[in-house]
Amino acid sequence: MVREVRIYYEGDRALKPGFRAFLREIGNVATPRRWSIRLIEAKGRPVRDYHKARRANPDAWNVLLLDSEGAMISPAEHCERKGLSGLSDSVFWMVQCMESWFLADPGALKNYYGEDGFRESALKRNPSVEQIAKSDVLSCLRSATRETAKGQYHKTAHSFWRKSTRTWSGRPLETVTACSRR
Repeated sequence: MVREVRIYYEGDRALKPGFRAFLREIGNVATPRRWSIRLIEAKGRPVRDYHKARRANPDAWNVLLLDSEGAMISPAEHCERKGLSGLSDSVFWMVQCMESWFLADPGALKNYYGEDGFRESALKRNPSVEQIAKSDVLSCLRSATRETAKGQYHKTAHSFWRKSTRTWSGRPLETVTACSRR
């Protein structure tokens, strides 16, 4: 029986608190059963790192969370395209880009960027954030934030993505998953 679950996620160590908060319900189930849940950042080459992890930890359930980076036909086919054939029961696909989740909670964006200059009307209103193309997500974020004091959104220029884990980590799970259930 598996007693350790190792969840590898694509991204930086700074995302760990947000993932921990997001996956809190899993931890609540695991603790009384004495299962160990570990969150591990897969830096740079997550697929390669995941294959190494599977070899190094064969008794654990090694799980990989990846951005889908585009529309998906099926999880199994997406796994095959990414060099993860036969692993669709352990690879879970997130939104096309993590910024898609920012669109699920415009209030948090407004809180971060401030009222002055923030254009909420520029944000996409698709109830299924996973369906919004990566280019559209980034474009509408730049447009919504262009005139704010913090400046136009840029993935790394002012490290909003690092700060976002603090912004969203206190949000109820329902807030960010509601857009996925439609």
